[in-house]
Amino acid sequence: MLDMFEKLFPILFLVVVAGGIALVMLIVSRILGKRSRGEARNEPYESGMPIKGDTKERIPVKFYMVAILFIIFDIEVIFLFPWAMVSDRLGLFGFIEMLVFVVILMVGYFYILGKGALKWD
Repeated sequence: MLDMFEKLFPILFLVVVAGGIALVMLIVSRILGKRSRGEARNEPYESGMPIKGDTKERIPVKFYMVAILFIIFDIEVIFLFPWAMVSDRLGLFGFIEMLVFVVILMVGYFYILGKGALKWD
């Protein structure tokens, strides 16, 4: 029982500290925050500024394509960090394996460049 408590105590401590910080932030923002009751407050997508144009305007598909491509390449680049941490222990095999990974990334990048997915016309 004591061994289990020692293993789970850091997680419990993290949850309590994170919850405490969140609670303090909520209380302080409630006390110090500015309260406005303007006309823009009741508008959709309220940001305190008057709306320009129609709120039901369609967003181009290119926007979503660039966002998806960013997420895909961002997640793939995240794989480089663990490799960099252990690259000295992986030796030549690990280097070649990561080189293949980066080449595949570059092929995909140049493919989407060739298709014009990143052009904003």
